[in-house]
Amino acid sequence: MNKLTLKDVIEDFKITIDSDDYINNTPDHIIRNIALRGIREFGFDMSKQVKSLKLQVEDNNTVVLPDDYVDMIKLGIVGSDGLVYVFAENKNINYSHIKKDTNDTFFEGPMNIEANAVNDIEESKSGTESDSSTQSFYQYVFENFMHEGGVGRLYGMGGGHLRGEYRINLDQNRIELSQASSRDEVVMEYVSDAARSGNPQIHVYLEEALRSYIYYKLIERKSSVPANEKARARQEYYNERRKANARMSNFTKENALNVIRKNFKQSPKY
Repeated sequence: MNKLTLKDVIEDFKITIDSDDYINNTPDHIIRNIALRGIREFGFDMSKQVKSLKLQVEDNNTVVLPDDYVDMIKLGIVGSDGLVYVFAENKNINYSHIKKDTNDTFFEGPMNIEANAVNDIEESKSGTESDSSTQSFYQYVFENFMHEGGVGRLYGMGGGHLRGEYRINLDQNRIELSQASSRDEVVMEYVSDAARSGNPQIHVYLEEALRSYIYYKLIERKSSVPANEKARARQEYYNERRKANARMSNFTKENALNVIRKNFKQSPKY
């Protein structure tokens, strides 16, 4: 396999520690904690772990985000042809809340005082405007009386073949779907947090970079370690990181030619 488990990397790292090293007698849980931080950092920049999940749509037209969610790649439905038909992100979808009664309060902070009182909130997605015209397209309509008002009425309102709309609601840890996107199940591709898995794995290209990261972070705040050793460890880590990034981003000449040739497709002219 092209991946190594975190346990294997930590065991190999501990074997290389000598009795006169600056990191001698470092507890195992500290090494593991720093290694997990390194895997998380690499996962954000170089080795993004992409997951694809089918998620159920709740009754309130929302989808609960997975526990290891980091960033969205695409959200949509799977057609009979096996392709994902994506939803568009609409940041105008409402997910507002209202404060409950003033008696429903809880306190934040060490002291139970009025300054720390916080009102509880509840979901309230209802409209704030009683005029129904604001909830329609009437303000955009061009009335063409020569053709009974039916030609070009909504010109410029957008187009495309998107199957729905969504908005990320990080406050409630969920995805809000538009009312028109009534689905029972959606497919989401997202960047996951590799450090949240039970036995994290890293690509073999990242092994040396992770080992350098662990050593650098272990001595970074130690007052007994000379400054020149910290600078050397930092430089070594960034050199290994640069090499790992170059190995992971395997963009070849053939990939560049394929991108260029996409602009030279002939099609019938009308």
